[in-house]
Amino acid sequence: MSRLSTSICIGLILVGVALMAILNLATAAGAPFHVPTYAISLVGKYLSYAILALAVDLVWGYGGILSLGHAAFFALGGYAMGMYLLREIGPRGVYGNATLPDFMVFLNYKSLPWYWNGFNHPGFAMAMAVIVPALVALIFGYFAFRSRVSGVYLSIITQALTYALLLAFFRNDMGFGGNNGMTDFKDIFGLPLQADSTRVGLLVASALALCLCLLVARYVVTSRFGQVLIAVRDSESRTRFLGYRPESYKLFVFVLSAIMAGIGGALYVPQVGIINPGEFSPANSIEAVIWVAVGGRGTLVGAVLGAVLVNAGKTFFTGAFPEFWLFALGFLFILVTLLLPKGVLGLLQKKTGGRV
Repeated sequence: MSRLSTSICIGLILVGVALMAILNLATAAGAPFHVPTYAISLVGKYLSYAILALAVDLVWGYGGILSLGHAAFFALGGYAMGMYLLREIGPRGVYGNATLPDFMVFLNYKSLPWYWNGFNHPGFAMAMAVIVPALVALIFGYFAFRSRVSGVYLSIITQALTYALLLAFFRNDMGFGGNNGMTDFKDIFGLPLQADSTRVGLLVASALALCLCLLVARYVVTSRFGQVLIAVRDSESRTRFLGYRPESYKLFVFVLSAIMAGIGGALYVPQVGIINPGEFSPANSIEAVIWVAVGGRGTLVGAVLGAVLVNAGKTFFTGAFPEFWLFALGFLFILVTLLLPKGVLGLLQKKTGGRV
């Protein structure tokens, strides 16, 4: 990944988001160049997905770890933010309980579970959106990499991890809203969530977080650590014979990518207005892998491009031809695998002589 492609990507993101913000806030609703608020939230969702795709590319494209469970970290970050947003409602809920969220009142909870304490503070919630995915990745990765599980076996157990969390969060007695999840959010940081200015603020926050994650990822993969990580990807046994410990490198990048995914999930929830166990679905993790493959594995920028392109296509197809979307997604993956092994970004680099 060249420095030029990273700079171009960050520039396009910041300029595009700034332009959308101005056209939303500074133009009247009926003006020809007005950007509606639903488009602001939609693009914000795409950028949150792009952070998840970037996390997947970091472990898959540079570490050789094909994770089919990164949606778990995305969802954990989303649940941390959802818990804060529910606590923010206070006595304005349907049942008027200042302490318990509506679903807990409905399920006859007598008191707030201990693990909900602190989520009335936004700083605590944002910290948990990072710490919880990192801890899960650290514990899981430590045992998996120490046992030298790799290849398809590692992919299967990462998928098993997210499926196990899906089943756990479906249970009402877990205290996370069961199959209905969390919704009906009203405020974030004291600001009305449905206000145009708040939606624009969330879009800007998503863009800044994506740019920051992109810079961090680029620093990691171009550093000496990143060179060793690539060596582990290409030949783990040879790297081990040279005196390195591949499991330490893989564990670090796995935890770092989980943190990025958690950040993406935390930004995703207030923009879509709901979080439920469906976000843990293994299909979501597989979709994230497809985004990376479409954009270009091992490029970082390609992961961002793939996430935006595929989700924009999903928005179109699910609106115009909803019954054909999954067929289109499968066909796209097959097409890219056979004809564009380096993804869309690889094609652009070929057309421009590697300048992008």
